[in-house]
Amino acid sequence: MAYSGFVDLSHIPEEDELVALFYVEPAEGISVEEAAARVASESSNGTWTDLPTMSERIRKLSAKVFKIDGKWFLVSYPVELFELGNMPQIWSSIAGNIFGMKAVSRLRLEDVFWPKDIVRSFKGPKFGLNGVKNIMKVEKRPILATVPKPKVGMTSEEQAEAAYEIWCGGVDLLKDDENLTSQSFNRFERRIRLMMEMRRKAEKETGEKKSYLVNITAPYEEMKRRLRLVADYGNEFVMVDILTAGWSALQSIRDLAEENGLALHAHRAFHAAFDRIREHGVSMKVVAESARLIGVDNIHIGTVVGKLESPLEEVMSLIRIIRDEKVEENWDMKLLRKDWLDIKPVMPVSSGGLHPGLIPEIMRIFGGDVIIQAGGGVLGHPDGPKAGAKALRQAMEAVLEGVDLEEYAKKHQELRRALEKWGYMKPV
Repeated sequence: MAYSGFVDLSHIPEEDELVALFYVEPAEGISVEEAAARVASESSNGTWTDLPTMSERIRKLSAKVFKIDGKWFLVSYPVELFELGNMPQIWSSIAGNIFGMKAVSRLRLEDVFWPKDIVRSFKGPKFGLNGVKNIMKVEKRPILATVPKPKVGMTSEEQAEAAYEIWCGGVDLLKDDENLTSQSFNRFERRIRLMMEMRRKAEKETGEKKSYLVNITAPYEEMKRRLRLVADYGNEFVMVDILTAGWSALQSIRDLAEENGLALHAHRAFHAAFDRIREHGVSMKVVAESARLIGVDNIHIGTVVGKLESPLEEVMSLIRIIRDEKVEENWDMKLLRKDWLDIKPVMPVSSGGLHPGLIPEIMRIFGGDVIIQAGGGVLGHPDGPKAGAKALRQAMEAVLEGVDLEEYAKKHQELRRALEKWGYMKPV
């Protein structure tokens, strides 16, 4: 039949083959092996019927299912199937039509082994984890970030005033949220100008480096204009909603950011639409790997303890994927091996429902190489944004000094007030 040639359980992939790990729940009357074969076929060079145009030369380019373990299976793809350096084409291949096939009830692309030719075809981050730390003049502690809340609705003046208070309270980075771009109440040009004025004022007052993760997400030509405007104002970062903007826009913006000396902050808005159901869609692992190859410098990967759904095992896998130079295969964690060659590590961002009482657990999970972003956990402080920023900084300092938060709070009013309000609550 048309799909029989796409399974070869004796096949041993070559080092230059891309390998994808899938989970499948076949449709009624379809076996796992047949469903897997259809995935390999549809994602490479097969179709629903035999083809007289399928020459032996073309057949050698077919993807092959080479391992089946329960409902999990591995597919190898000859590297010739892919246009090097083209992430949209790669995703169109391994994560394209396959999810709509009648033969599968649920299907999940869980992880990818990226062969060296593909890794080398991407630039990776310009700055990466260590470059971001250098920009912020931070060495041995987490970088603290805050989104002024409400996330939309504030005027440019209101946001800049809140930013000044927060920066002066001890936070390093201010960030736009994913849905703040250039609405009528907060136009982009006015916001970046006022934010930079307040940034300079806060730096002078505190003697610390401050910066702004400004959201440039828009149609591509407008993103280019906004990026250049950010560079003209002397800011160090731009932020892009990488999934709603798309891989194509991200690849081009990454290069333009490098030309203008800017680091790239990746927000993952929309990811849960296709990765939250564990048996279907594309995992956040594959998203993070693709973003690292393209070249983001920071990326949100979840909190475990915050308001957004992110299991510990997934977050730990993501930390390894974006920070380590190499990753060993771990079948229990459904993690394929990685060799990132010269691709720099990416700074992870932990965000979503964080407050001072959760900082010890976040630092236990992530260590010091992380951006900890708390929005409501700063702006919601009973004594205002500056006190909220101080409480966040105090919680971090307590952990660094090895002091229990309750003990540290005895001499730090802002932290004490935060703990009185939120304690160690994990938002739901």
